[in-house]
Amino acid sequence: MPYDAAKDQVLETWQNEETGLSVTIYKYGDGEPKLQIGPRRYKKKDGSATMVKAGRLSITDLRWLAEVMDEITETMKEHFLKA
Repeated sequence: MPYDAAKDQVLETWQNEETGLSVTIYKYGDGEPKLQIGPRRYKKKDGSATMVKAGRLSITDLRWLAEVMDEITETMKEHFLKA
C-alpha cells in the first residue's frame, strides 16, 4: 500500500529553540502513535528557515530531551489510550 499523506497526523510537537531540534508524535491512519526525533530547523544567514536531518545529538540536545521526556511519555500514553 503506498504512502498517503492525508493519513499522516501530527499529534504533538516539541521544539528546542536553542538547537532547532524537534520531537514529534505522529500517527498514520489507524496505527499506533510513534515518536520521531528530528528534523532540525536552522536559520540561514538571509533569515529564512530550513529543515535538515537531526543527525548526531549534542549534549545540549540530550539534556533538553531529558527535560521534556516525561511530558512526551505522558502525551504518548494519552494518545495510546485514545487509539
